[in-house]
Amino acid sequence: MVATNDEEIALKTAPIPLTSSSRLSQRSDSIHTRPHALPTPSRPIPTNIPHNLLPSAPASPPTPAPSPTPHHRTPSWNNANENEDAFLRDARSHFSRLDSSERQRFLAEILNLCDSQQLSFVHDFVSPRLKKDPFKTLPNELCLRVLTFIDDPRTLARSSQVSKRWHELLSDDMTWKNLCDRHSYRRLSASSSGRNSVAIDRLPSIIPRTCPYTLPAPPSDTSSRLYDQYFPGPSTSAPNLSLRSFDATADSASPQRRKAISYKSHFKQRYMVETAWRHGGRVKGRHIKPDQGVVTSLHLTPKYIVVALDNAKIHVFDTEGDNQKTLQGHIMGVWAMIPQGDILVSGGCDRDVRVWNMATGESVHTLRGHTSTVRCLKMSDADTAISGSRDTTLRIWDIKAGICKNVLVGHQASVRCLEIKGDIAVSGSYDTTARVWSISEGRCLRTLTGHFSQIYAIAFDGTRVATGSLDTSVRIWDPNTGQCHATLQGHTSLVGQVQMRGDILVTGGSDGSVRVWSLNKMTPIHRLAAHDNSVTSLQFDDTRVVSGGSDGRVKVWDLETGHLVRELSTPADAVWRVAFEEEKAVIMASRASRTIMEVWSFSPPEEALVEHYRSSSPVSLPDQTMSGYQTEIDADERGDTKMRDALDCEDPLD
Repeated sequence: MVATNDEEIALKTAPIPLTSSSRLSQRSDSIHTRPHALPTPSRPIPTNIPHNLLPSAPASPPTPAPSPTPHHRTPSWNNANENEDAFLRDARSHFSRLDSSERQRFLAEILNLCDSQQLSFVHDFVSPRLKKDPFKTLPNELCLRVLTFIDDPRTLARSSQVSKRWHELLSDDMTWKNLCDRHSYRRLSASSSGRNSVAIDRLPSIIPRTCPYTLPAPPSDTSSRLYDQYFPGPSTSAPNLSLRSFDATADSASPQRRKAISYKSHFKQRYMVETAWRHGGRVKGRHIKPDQGVVTSLHLTPKYIVVALDNAKIHVFDTEGDNQKTLQGHIMGVWAMIPQGDILVSGGCDRDVRVWNMATGESVHTLRGHTSTVRCLKMSDADTAISGSRDTTLRIWDIKAGICKNVLVGHQASVRCLEIKGDIAVSGSYDTTARVWSISEGRCLRTLTGHFSQIYAIAFDGTRVATGSLDTSVRIWDPNTGQCHATLQGHTSLVGQVQMRGDILVTGGSDGSVRVWSLNKMTPIHRLAAHDNSVTSLQFDDTRVVSGGSDGRVKVWDLETGHLVRELSTPADAVWRVAFEEEKAVIMASRASRTIMEVWSFSPPEEALVEHYRSSSPVSLPDQTMSGYQTEIDADERGDTKMRDALDCEDPLD
């Protein structure tokens, strides 16, 4: 009969030896009694058992010790015996003479002698040696093909740090071209922050595009298909809000940034700009003093920030927001202006149209003829300006000669808004109609009739006209036939902001809402409850919509998803105007009874864009010279580290 565990413990630890009869008696009693469980920390120890009869066991540590890591399991030779080296030398010699099957049997016998801890050491020691880098064995074509399926730039940036082979593959420009396509970074604006750069579509002349495989087509989504045919160029905007000029001649006077000559550098710049729009940016605030007043017009150009107020003054700032000049000459509020290079044309309540040289601050011409407030101004070319007035007429001016070339008569009430494409001008009036004019002929081609109340905003892209009215509707017209293609309903108050770009129309109303429309289907894409009061300023590009309201807030929206990205500024009393371009935004607002200007910059730091450029991709272009490439690896890896850090500092792209 076998004794229970408790009895064995008692027999081994009892201080008084038991007689044979007592042992037999205890064993017979144990047959009819249930053995006692060992005491555990969760079960109180019975007080009737003497302390010296309890099993001795080390106390459990309050916190479990960490499991040994492979680093901790590295064998140490500090305590090796003197003959151990000789024994291992003989074992190695013997093992090397065995064939494959004999080696397997030898290893099996050795492993059968190991305990679990030693087997764990073997596992950790062997596992890394069984791993294989596929990029070291696969052909370049397959490696690059695999990389085309990675659309996370942070993954690519981190992967370039794995090894020189991975870095070489990820330095191939076709990989980054594919990523540019996926993120719709198709072109590099020649006017980015007033700095010259290379249009990405001109890269074939700089970087050969020969590649042994075909890249997959980029996804067909809203942001990737919209604006190829319209970029680069300002979006159609409200009469007193414009994008900066995109002409190359104006850019020539701007400070220059190193030209991006690779898709990788282009992607890096664009990604960092998008990141700053979502989470960062640097802001510089300015108070416009001693003048206070309502900001009636704001323009952002490659050289200037131009602000007009209802106190008859025009302030000209540099692109950093530092005041340069104040143009004085109007005797009443300025309600319309349009810049062209160093030339500015303005008009206001004093009925005059003035031509200014912003470089010198001089008034070049004072053009008279209107008999009431000049409400809108546009330029058809560098020498021709067109003004619309509350006197119901439009006038065509030669601003170089300072004369009126033609008077366009036809509207029956104030001309409120105006847009120009080529030789065609389209005007909107309080008489509820819009008119299509030939600038060269000076006559009305068509009258667009259909609204039931005043027209306040107009957009024109050359093939379609969009008008916003006090009757809460937006109408889409064919300027060639005068036919109304669609009436877009949804706003509940005056539609005062209308912008068109490609097949997308964005409208803002006094009801505080912003709506994004598809001009292909004539249906709404997004309905944005943007502001608590009127939308006072609206602008969009291929990525975002920026709206300002009389509730004092400026909001940035994602054009594709319709989600709110951020509020760009701290709330003010009211936001008068907002204008932005690729890497800069300007906000004019009223805060604490003062007119303020905030200049936001989203440009990456110059040091973050410094990298060593190569004239060709080393992997997809193997026929090109590779001399000196390896010597640049270390420097390029430092650049990739900066890029990886920049990508890691923000959440994944939405």
